Amino acid sequence: MKAMNFELLDESLTSALAARFAHLLKAPAVLAFRGEIGAGKTTFIRAMLQSLGITSAIKSPTFSLVETYQCKDLLIHHFDLYRIEEDSELEYIGFRDYFTHESICCIEWPDRIQGTLLAIDLDFSLLIKGSGRTMRVTSLSAAGDNILACFAGNDEQT
Repeated sequence: MKAMNFELLDESLTSALAARFAHLLKAPAVLAFRGEIGAGKTTFIRAMLQSLGITSAIKSPTFSLVETYQCKDLLIHHFDLYRIEEDSELEYIGFRDYFTHESICCIEWPDRIQGTLLAIDLDFSLLIKGSGRTMRVTSLSAAGDNILACFAGNDEQT
């Protein structure tokens, strides 16, 4: 398990960091995003998608639970599980069917899943710190280790 810490003083630094991560992603991958409301989970995911070429509106899937985007050769599913109260709700939307060898799944509020086992590759924990944010990215798999190693090898931390 490897981890990296980042100070995100403003949204432009968050966007730059998200873009760097986005260009290292390869399917399959599962990314978990934790943090209180307003910590920047959706902002980070939106910046990743924009850096991969998505030009349409990128909305939070708070009510739809999932939004899917085709980015070049990547299929990215963005989940917001904040409103999930029971795992049966995930079965209703076919949650497991989104996790394929061709997809990257970004999951906000992964703690809302009780019995559904997920193999998370990278865990992003965001905390509000004054007007900025701090973020800890922890690898939970060999694929996550590779992404963090490539990230660290590109240049200095943000």
